[in-house]
This record gives sequence, structure tokens and C-alpha cells, in this order.
Amino acid sequence: MTGTIKRLIKDKGFGFIQGSDKLEYFFHSSGVKNSDFDTLQEGQAVSFERTEGKKGPRAEEVMV
Repeated sequence: MTGTIKRLIKDKGFGFIQGSDKLEYFFHSSGVKNSDFDTLQEGQAVSFERTEGKKGPRAEEVMV
């Protein structure tokens, strides 16, 4: 799936992606695969694997 980074909370190590399906996906820095979490920017296009977490939609295998 593809999407755009909507919000980053860098000091806590997580963020949210607006998916192409218009849902918002939580992601953790440990789910970023081909780049460093600290280099990510809001508005950046990404691809990811869609999963379901305890609190709702979650993104894993996030790649720029």
C-alpha cells in the first residue's frame, strides 16, 4: 500500500501515515525498513504493509 507521512512525533519514535485508502495508520520507528526514522519528513511518500494493531490500523515495513 502507498501513502504519505501525515505526522511525526520524533522524540517518541512514532508517526502516522495517511494511506491511499484515506485511513490513518500508526507506525513505530522499528517498522521503518530502508531509511533512518530521523530522516523522515511529513508529506513524504511511503509504501507499507497494512496490519491491524490493538488500537487500530497499523503500518509495518515502511519504506521511502
